[in-house]
Amino acid sequence: MAQHHPDLADEQATIDRAYVCLQRSRDDAWRIRDLTETGRGGTHQARWEADMFEGAIMTRLGQLDLYDAALVFGRIDRVVGTNGEATHESFHIGRLAISDEQREPVVVDWRAPVAEPFYRATGREPMGLVRRRHFSIKGPVLLGIEDELFGEGQLGIGSTVGGAEIRGYSTLIAALEEGRTGQLGDIVATIQAEQDEIIRSPHAGVLVVQGGPGTGKTVVALHRAAYLLYTHRFPLEDQGVLVVGPNRLFLRYIARVLPSLGEAGVEQVVLADLVPDVTFGREADTAAAAYVKGDVRMSNVLAKAVRDRQRPLKNDLVIPFSTGRLTVTVADSVSILAAARRRFRRHNAARRFVETEVFAALAHSSRDDLAVEFVREKLKNNDAIRLTLERMWPVLTPAQLLHDLFGSAALIRSCAHKFFDEAQCACLFRGRSETLAEATWSDADAALLDESRALLGPRPPKPGKTSDADEIRTYGHIVVDEVQDLTPMQLRMIERRSLNGSMTVVGDLGQATGAHAPDDWDDVLRHLPDRRDPRMVELTVGYRIPASAMALAAKVLAVAAPQLHPPQSVRTTDEAPEIIAMEPTELLAGIVAQVRRELARVGAGNLAVVTPASLFETVADALDDAGLTVGRAMREGLDETITVVPVGMVKGLELDAVVVVEPARIVREESQGLRALYVALTRATRRLALVHAEPLPEPLRS
Repeated sequence: MAQHHPDLADEQATIDRAYVCLQRSRDDAWRIRDLTETGRGGTHQARWEADMFEGAIMTRLGQLDLYDAALVFGRIDRVVGTNGEATHESFHIGRLAISDEQREPVVVDWRAPVAEPFYRATGREPMGLVRRRHFSIKGPVLLGIEDELFGEGQLGIGSTVGGAEIRGYSTLIAALEEGRTGQLGDIVATIQAEQDEIIRSPHAGVLVVQGGPGTGKTVVALHRAAYLLYTHRFPLEDQGVLVVGPNRLFLRYIARVLPSLGEAGVEQVVLADLVPDVTFGREADTAAAAYVKGDVRMSNVLAKAVRDRQRPLKNDLVIPFSTGRLTVTVADSVSILAAARRRFRRHNAARRFVETEVFAALAHSSRDDLAVEFVREKLKNNDAIRLTLERMWPVLTPAQLLHDLFGSAALIRSCAHKFFDEAQCACLFRGRSETLAEATWSDADAALLDESRALLGPRPPKPGKTSDADEIRTYGHIVVDEVQDLTPMQLRMIERRSLNGSMTVVGDLGQATGAHAPDDWDDVLRHLPDRRDPRMVELTVGYRIPASAMALAAKVLAVAAPQLHPPQSVRTTDEAPEIIAMEPTELLAGIVAQVRRELARVGAGNLAVVTPASLFETVADALDDAGLTVGRAMREGLDETITVVPVGMVKGLELDAVVVVEPARIVREESQGLRALYVALTRATRRLALVHAEPLPEPLRS
């Protein structure tokens, strides 16, 4: 990286000009907004149009807000043939397109087709380039320039790792060695060829990205969402893009990536956010209950639970009417239920039909020629008929269905005995709350509530009104991170939200620690849309984890998932992982001492103490008592310099330094213990230490 490159001043001038044009674009947007503001007067149409225009202007202003990110990060020089003559042209590449007063491009958006060679060109396939230039840049200040030359005798100055050519090596390493901030940053300036191929791959169908720790699969998936929105702005902006993360700590960690790329409107959620009108916060289920609730056979259990609420009469219904009686026989009720099941796919949609058929049966039972609507009007408030309808076909919410089901051992056995054994049925039981409003739900319940919602459908709107508030929203593209940890029922929940089968799902089988850890990707794909053949790609180069830490983690992976290979690290370091053995009585003091040492080594960087779930509070309290300022991951995210993180929440995060506490206990307590340990060992970008009093797990003893 040349800090005194001869073109440094000229390139800085170009960058300065780009920022002037960016500010002009902002000013123009505000000026247009001010000119189109309307007061309280005007027609409804005029106000609606003003609101739409206001939304468009605010979206544009959001796209022009770079936060602290650099606007320009590179340049390409290429040769284009025109009428047999070669023409040289240059483009500066940045995170959004910027033009001057004459609408001539000053900066090209990184997602534009013309920018593709910046990420894809190699010595063998230069894609017309004669030079690719990388900027080391801090905001608007150019710190250095790195050039790669193409053509005869010029194969660039990149490096090769694991067979992959690394582009802009010095720029990449400088970016990787910057201190972590507690928030994931974009990689738009340092995207590598294998990552760019994924980002720009076709929109349709399911794309599966297998990537080991540090390969950048999360940030690649987010850049892919930004690229698809740029390339398919219509219709994706209206259809929506959904990003699903494993927990709220992870969502906080990735929150700035898409806004930094000019895409602030993407919905980022955990699965529980997709289930309305219920309160989550119940303690986590036992491992046995979580496994059963995630099993795909629960879809059959819930379908049976809905069907069990569609009940024929036990005895004929007889209603006094005028001088006679009206009757609905048991046989009538059986016939009505059968017809409703044939005609309607979802339970609640059939309620109006059942009501009409009950009143029709009453009318037809009269000796007089009574009109159905006349009978309905006269008897619509009859208590006996209301009770009959509630018995035959009640309108249900998902919470009502599950609250009743899980609160009755008899109902559970009735619905689940064909699919689960007695012990598995028993683990579903829980006492009912006094009222439905007081009921709280666990994370594993989210998929069951959603499945129930799909079976039940929306509640019928009041007469004269229409409502689709209870309908499940679909999206034009869905990104799912850590997909290997989702259960079959959770995968069904995501599949239900796909409008057209377009998805990007990323994960690592070696880090599968969920209740239904898949053996291969077919175990995941069978629950996702199959309108097109899925595409599978693998990221093989590790950009984040130093080779020494990866070598230690690879020992665990070789036992946890021997069919997988660890990624090849691009970074080396002289600092090998430390393993510190302590006496049991000195463990907490040893953790405090190691945290202090790591803080001194990483300076302004951030540090995580990764603990078994059973030691989380004990370790956090010990660090508090030692006078250290400590964040707890569930409350403060990674905002503090030191954060204590239970091993179940650390997946997907990256820290400057990591102290892993009691590896053997992690292995013992987690359902996929060795894989959970592998996750813990692959979070550090600079420093890794293990502190233990118990003997180390077997893979770490050699």
